[in-house]
Amino acid sequence: MRTPVSTGTPTPLRQRSFRFLLIATVGGFSGYALLLPVVPLWAVSGGAGEVAAGATNAVFMLITVLTQLVMPWLLRRVDCRGLFALGTALIGAPTPLFALSSDIATLLGVSALRGIGFGVLTVTGSALTAELVPIAQRGRAAAYYGLAIGLPNVALLPAGVWLGERIGFEPLFWAAGAVPLVAALTALGIARVHLGEAKRTAPARPVALLPSWTIMVVNTAAAGGLTAFLPMAVDASVAPAGLLVFAAATMLGRWLAGYVGDRLGQRGVLRPAVLLGGIGVLLLAVAAWTADPVALAGAALFGAGFGAVQNTTLILMLERVDSATASTAWNIAYDGGHGLGAIGFGVLIAATGYPATFAITGALLVLCRALAVRRWA
Repeated sequence: MRTPVSTGTPTPLRQRSFRFLLIATVGGFSGYALLLPVVPLWAVSGGAGEVAAGATNAVFMLITVLTQLVMPWLLRRVDCRGLFALGTALIGAPTPLFALSSDIATLLGVSALRGIGFGVLTVTGSALTAELVPIAQRGRAAAYYGLAIGLPNVALLPAGVWLGERIGFEPLFWAAGAVPLVAALTALGIARVHLGEAKRTAPARPVALLPSWTIMVVNTAAAGGLTAFLPMAVDASVAPAGLLVFAAATMLGRWLAGYVGDRLGQRGVLRPAVLLGGIGVLLLAVAAWTADPVALAGAALFGAGFGAVQNTTLILMLERVDSATASTAWNIAYDGGHGLGAIGFGVLIAATGYPATFAITGALLVLCRALAVRRWA
């Protein structure tokens, strides 16, 4: 049930259950981040082509989104903590099966099982973030939760490939399976939360989510396109630094947005965040013709804006509907937006080239500020 507002607990970290949620989240997302670039490499080593190798992650994300669609129904009937532990365990338990074979059918089947777990983990994690802390601390809680997600991604996405080359794929699969399983046990320290019994702070009107949801989809699509195509759009020597700057700025932006949003209001953060991200992507368009520092500046500005947009849109959605619906909608926007961005950027690049694609994307982000200005954003 929802934790009552309390002015005597100035930080979400005072909540014991929330601390356990953060620890378990780090473990669950570590199992995800370690293998995201590794499974396609394992498929190629077994003789699969690039398309089939890419399909392993595509199936994983497709099943993730399909699972997320049923989560509001499930969350109103099953203990949220139990679902969170189950989702975390499903990220890890099937993973050692990768070591049995690099046959593409096996890889797709295991990826699908892990996709179910990831869909459950992402939605329940966001919902628990909202339910385990007082309402006045939600912005900061979402910021801490964003760090628990972001740190494994920044540290372990490159580490997975490095470890695979040095210790071998099979030991890595066993290790990547064990970490989420331990994290699932950690989740037992979280208090039980039954969302079906929680009182809503506002009537459940999913259409009220549309402005914030649209802003999130557009920004996430831009992020998906950036991460997929920045190495090809700018000089190869600056691309890794650009991606690192983008990831670090995203975490910093989300962190700051949580603290500022709780004090000044979420809309006061969302408007400049959307504009900042748009300016950053426009700078990336300029970077196609200019020096490397412009690309790094663009990646930093877009990352900071994107991180702030992540935090504020989630809190704004939670203000309008119950946490099960808000968490599901936000996670679908995030995961689906990444896929749309990679596909959309590919189409635009083929038609117009890299500078024009970034310019069009930056303009769309700036236009999204009109949605953020509206009171119903």
